[in-house]
Amino acid sequence: MEKRFLKGLLILNLLILLPILYRKPPIRDWIIVFVYNGITNGIVDMILTSHKVIRYPVRFLPKKFRIHILFDFLIYPTFTVFYNQLTKRDKPFAVFYKLILFTIPFYFIELWAERKTKLIEWKKGWRWYYSFLSIILKSLLTRLVIETLRKLNFLTK
Repeated sequence: MEKRFLKGLLILNLLILLPILYRKPPIRDWIIVFVYNGITNGIVDMILTSHKVIRYPVRFLPKKFRIHILFDFLIYPTFTVFYNQLTKRDKPFAVFYKLILFTIPFYFIELWAERKTKLIEWKKGWRWYYSFLSIILKSLLTRLVIETLRKLNFLTK
């Protein structure tokens, strides 16, 4: 069941979500958000898995990676691009409450995956609120980076 679920997520992201997301300008901004988020996700996940805080018993390419490459390099970056597109012109309060609204479904999916599947195991005192807060902080950091690049005129309007 877990492998089918992962394949379904892969197909959903590649065939439906990514083409829709990258039709909205400025495409350069969204590529930067996607790549920055993917790289930093991979680094954070490598740290967490090497310290055995989180484990992914069922994942893509288990012999090559201990991290969850589908989530780190595709699902969460796609979410971040969508979130950044929706908040591009918003004020800080709207940016924050929209992030909370976006993060809640992610939390419930992760909680379901941790309790009912072999997709993720939390170890060493990891709690649900660590995941919730880390997604919020990571998304805000990515939003801050792209906004800073825009203000410094590194990106076109």
